[in-house]
Amino acid sequence: MRLAFVLGEIGSGIRRNLSMVVSVILVTFVSLTFVGAAGLLQLQIGQMKGYWYDKVQVAVFLCVDSSTTPSCASGPVTDEQREAIEEQLESPAFAQYVASVDYEDQATALSHFRDQFANSPLVDSVTADQLPESFRVSLVDPEKYEVINEAFSSMPGVETVSDQRELLEKVFSFMNMASLIALIIAGVMLVCAILLIATTIRLSAFSRRRETGIMRLVGASKAVIQLPFVLEGVIAAVIGAVLASGTLWAVAHFFIGALAKAYPATAFISAQQVLVLSPVLLVVGALLAGISSLLTLRRYLKV
Repeated sequence: MRLAFVLGEIGSGIRRNLSMVVSVILVTFVSLTFVGAAGLLQLQIGQMKGYWYDKVQVAVFLCVDSSTTPSCASGPVTDEQREAIEEQLESPAFAQYVASVDYEDQATALSHFRDQFANSPLVDSVTADQLPESFRVSLVDPEKYEVINEAFSSMPGVETVSDQRELLEKVFSFMNMASLIALIIAGVMLVCAILLIATTIRLSAFSRRRETGIMRLVGASKAVIQLPFVLEGVIAAVIGAVLASGTLWAVAHFFIGALAKAYPATAFISAQQVLVLSPVLLVVGALLAGISSLLTLRRYLKV
């Protein structure tokens, strides 16, 4: 009897305030979508860091005619200098830091340059002698870049030591900024959702004040009187959370899935990983609606 009564009251409240309930669903959907988007960005950052940090290399670029660094004051790298650099990289002193060393000559550097900048109008004007030779060093621990930088940046024949992580860090910083913006927008939308839920519950309580008064006279408990109002908000918020979860899954499945096929060398998150966020969004939506509904009822519904 009580369950049937509660369900009937919920249905009655939703019918009376249908437009407000739909508004709650939409605002909750938008706000939780931004929360989930921020979560997806953090998952993607973690995925890319774990994938790329193991693959990044330190590039030791050697001197060419156009080099201006002090270590290149004597001109292009000589055979003796090149051999000394290679011996140092492969010496026992650096065995604990260096996993492997690959030499890239100027012809190979030009080939890589043409592949990377195939659509650039400058590609045909660059010659092999303008590009430096380099040693591509894979580190046992990518965090130990400074050890290689300090040891080789001032060696004769070395123009510069470059860490590929610097470029990745810029990308990750941009993604972190986008994640922060999504969270700020989500916060604003969540505040709007709280205010809208409170207004909806207040109107619902006002429209049923006669029924509520009768229930108090016949001795209905506080929980029985308040439960339909709370569940109205919770149901609307949960529907919004389900829509947000579905939207995020669709984005991961179709958009990110297409990117993964187009760029197989890059680590992207999968649609299955989005399912980890779905329970969080559902809980956040339910708690958001439940707490705001209870606080509103304490003020506007005297039991």
